[in-house]
Amino acid sequence: MPHEPNTPLSLLGGLSTADFLRDYWQKKPLLIRGAYPDFDNPLSAEELAGLACEEGVEARLVEEHGPDKAWQVSHGPFDEATFARLGEQDWTLLVQAVDHYVPDVAALMEDFSFIPRWRLDDIMISYAPPGGNVGPHVDNYDVFLLQASGQRRWQLGGLQDEDAPLIEGIDLRILSRFEVTPDQDWVLEPGDMLYLPPRLAHHGVSISSDCMTISVGFRAPSADEMVTSFADFRGEQLRDDQRYKDPDLTPQPHEGEIGPEALARARELILSTLDNPAALAAWFGRYMTQPRYPGQLAEADNPLGAEALTAWLEEGGELVRALGSRFAYHTDRGISTLFIDGDGLSCTEELARALASSTPIDQTLLTLDPQAAALLAGLVTRGSLLLEDESEEDDD
Repeated sequence: MPHEPNTPLSLLGGLSTADFLRDYWQKKPLLIRGAYPDFDNPLSAEELAGLACEEGVEARLVEEHGPDKAWQVSHGPFDEATFARLGEQDWTLLVQAVDHYVPDVAALMEDFSFIPRWRLDDIMISYAPPGGNVGPHVDNYDVFLLQASGQRRWQLGGLQDEDAPLIEGIDLRILSRFEVTPDQDWVLEPGDMLYLPPRLAHHGVSISSDCMTISVGFRAPSADEMVTSFADFRGEQLRDDQRYKDPDLTPQPHEGEIGPEALARARELILSTLDNPAALAAWFGRYMTQPRYPGQLAEADNPLGAEALTAWLEEGGELVRALGSRFAYHTDRGISTLFIDGDGLSCTEELARALASSTPIDQTLLTLDPQAAALLAGLVTRGSLLLEDESEEDDD
């Protein structure tokens, strides 16, 4: 559920969400001792290693002193032989998007709902014996680093630009120069959490035999990615007769010269096609809800029609959002669009708001839109929503 903006939270060290967003978000780091008092780690090291052995799971193994070279990176799926050959120090296992596979890990996302849901990316979990680390580096996105078990020492440096020098000839983007900022050198215990804004140099080293760190990351697409995606989306909507024109053309002294008038015409054509608020909203919602792994959402084997789904909900059934599925919505001039896993569907704002939150999906949602049953049935068919009993079977 949404946090009250002015209510102090232990998750933020007693800060309210309004205070945190104003003073820290994308500005400076924050160490939070006891963010999760008596934290209960939702995943064991053995379970994490088991995930890293599964097909389709994005996992990496970083060995500071690898069998072939320093800072060697291997990609999963791994097997028992891989883990058997590892020593007792100086390596790290990182598993991406654990929230897509473990409901108890996915539930942690709810604690960060003071950030728009469509900004949340995934939860990565790392395991490391003593000395395990990935070198001093920067991330291009915000991250909350929650210590799940064991101890890790974190050292912070300053903000780095894109030209920060890196160590050459290795598999990782490790800073070649790293100076620790005074008073920003801490050991985190289970339940402690560290927030880092983008491009802040940091270095975390395990100092225990069972160090597990949960990283809550956020989506921060680059300008290159966004411009390319929006141009492709907009281009599909344009008519073929929208072309470069020059009815005001006048004689020019050099036939091969591209003059300022031509550039002005090209600029006007491009800006007139891109400067479209409705198209921008339609694209952005789809773009920011694209699933990290599109193939993970499986269509229902036996889809229900709107009538059958209505009867099931009225008998007390509930739907649940598929792990890894993304919802958001946008309303403009009274017209709402629900964005779901890269698609956009029209519905009432009440239904869109409910689905794009943690609100239970039960029969009460049928009253929010005359076409609610058909929309929900369609989302079940595509795999974005699951019947509650099917979700429980998938977890077993």
